[in-house]
Amino acid sequence: MGCDGGTIPKRHELVKGPRKVEKVDKVAELVARWFYCALSQEKLRRPIVACELGRLYNKDAVIEYLLDKSPDKTPMESASHIKSIKNVTELQLVDNPAWCGDKESIKGDKYDDLQCARFICPVVGLEMNGRHRFCFLRNCGCVFSERALKEIKAEVCHK
Repeated sequence: MGCDGGTIPKRHELVKGPRKVEKVDKVAELVARWFYCALSQEKLRRPIVACELGRLYNKDAVIEYLLDKSPDKTPMESASHIKSIKNVTELQLVDNPAWCGDKESIKGDKYDDLQCARFICPVVGLEMNGRHRFCFLRNCGCVFSERALKEIKAEVCHK
């Protein structure tokens, strides 16, 4: 039964301390931000748009969100600031030649490199995987790494 005199419980056995806060896996967070749509949680596919906060969306998911006028629509906090299609910019992304994600049939018998990105910076060649900062120009939609914009030092698009 316990507590019959044979055992003396210690404090740590009776009092439960505060639970440890679970840490978010940084790699999983980067993969979610750079490989999936912030609105529909589907894989990013062309055409890709971005808002002024830097979140990436599938264009069709944004259009469906804007067209849905039903009163029981739950407001998405990831897209609550998007009021029209003018609030997003369509991105002109450069494909990474080293990326082979959708080119091969996936059978589950190979290693998926989550750090190899689908897109790269056209000037410097840095992969767009979340480890480096990227910027886009709002007037044309071209995407560059922050390092490339520091090297070019021009206010106009290089194209």
